[in-house]
Amino acid sequence: MPENLPLRQPSSKTDLFVSFTWLALQGFGGVLAVVQRELVEKKRWMTQAQFVEDWAVAQILPGPNVVNFCLMIGGRYFGLAGALASLAGLLLAPLAVVLVLAMAFGGVSDAAWAQGALRGMGAVAAGLIAATGIKLMSALKQNPMGLPVCTAVMLVTFVCVSVLRWPLIWVLLGVGSAACGWAYVQLLQQKLDKGDAA
Repeated sequence: MPENLPLRQPSSKTDLFVSFTWLALQGFGGVLAVVQRELVEKKRWMTQAQFVEDWAVAQILPGPNVVNFCLMIGGRYFGLAGALASLAGLLLAPLAVVLVLAMAFGGVSDAAWAQGALRGMGAVAAGLIAATGIKLMSALKQNPMGLPVCTAVMLVTFVCVSVLRWPLIWVLLGVGSAACGWAYVQLLQQKLDKGDAA
């Protein structure tokens, strides 16, 4: 979505409920790709940069990322009632679908075709997440840390978690704190530069 298009906002709590229900029903194997496409590109409730920032906050909070994210979006527009409407939309219909699938899958879960189907869905989900990550990298150009530092933070985090197998909490505290500190310094410098220019 071009960043210069005007942003919209949800028209009501019902709009939030229906939107997050639709997101959840599309989100087999993970909803990151679906949430980004629906809320940024189709509904235009936020820019790519806002999405990256909000998703980052949702990821570092305890609990499922998308639950944290939907609570933040609903709360931003309609307070507690909006947060609850978003959460209900995200959870109710998928809960019914999962219960039906669990009953149906219980009898065939050991079959080779069922195991193969699950492995195939896992590969598709990984591809969707990777594609969305690549698409969202363009938003890092606006990040106050700068694209090279963001790339370095991403690579260090990947190595620490995937290669070295460090616990995520320590990576968040270490790398995350360093990144937050650098972003704070850059924002402070930008503020000082604007003050000098004025």
